[in-house]
Amino acid sequence: MENFITSKGNSNIKLFQKLVSSKKARDEHNMFPLEGMRLVCDAISENLELHCVFIVESYEEKYGEALNLLKNKNLESLVFYITDELSNKLSDTMNPQGIYAICKKLDKKLNADTILDNGKYIILNNLQDPGNIGAIIRTADAVGISGIALTENCCDIYNSKVIRSTMGSLFRMNLWLDCSFDMALDAFKSKGIATYAAVIDTDATSLTECDFSKGTVVVIGNEGNGLPKEIVDLCDNKLTIKMNGNINSLNAAMATGIIMWEMFRQ
Repeated sequence: MENFITSKGNSNIKLFQKLVSSKKARDEHNMFPLEGMRLVCDAISENLELHCVFIVESYEEKYGEALNLLKNKNLESLVFYITDELSNKLSDTMNPQGIYAICKKLDKKLNADTILDNGKYIILNNLQDPGNIGAIIRTADAVGISGIALTENCCDIYNSKVIRSTMGSLFRMNLWLDCSFDMALDAFKSKGIATYAAVIDTDATSLTECDFSKGTVVVIGNEGNGLPKEIVDLCDNKLTIKMNGNINSLNAAMATGIIMWEMFRQ
């Protein structure tokens, strides 16, 4: 069979392993790894630039959908067949799915020139949990958020846990990556967009009483520490989710999901 890899010393196999384990490698090569049928098919469908695709030889029939997508886009030459042993070395999950890809990093980025006057946006500041960031991106895609700015101190969105959590939404969302908070906030304010800091504060406006009829950006802070006072003070308004009983906080992804839903419910 053509393009059959058996050696763990193969350059593409070694590259995939580096991309999984190292942000430095992802930045250096401007690439990131994918694992799983759903993600690989989404990447192909969304026209991401692929470097290569690995499929376990015995899974060729099972993954006919991915192979057909590649064939339709004349990308069959990028497919390499591998052994189960190599698949186990590549996998970052408990149950290897037998299909992997290396992609060029996304070029769909939000920036000041593309901000919509009436858009609904989120700024994530210093979020560190990959699952939270992935869930937020997925929910933002579902409700129709115009874009997400991730400050430079956030977790790398090309972390494999972030990618899995987005379930392909990463490929569709408008993202502004590695920006400073000041740069992001100034860009939104220059468009006359109202800025809200999401806080746990009895003096803040209840989420259900906020006016999201015009352009809005909500700033979400770190999972454990929230937003620093200096960032809160730079925003036009403070909002909070009123809660019952003794609960005074929510998981960052859950809270952001509730806020995004309310932004569009109105």
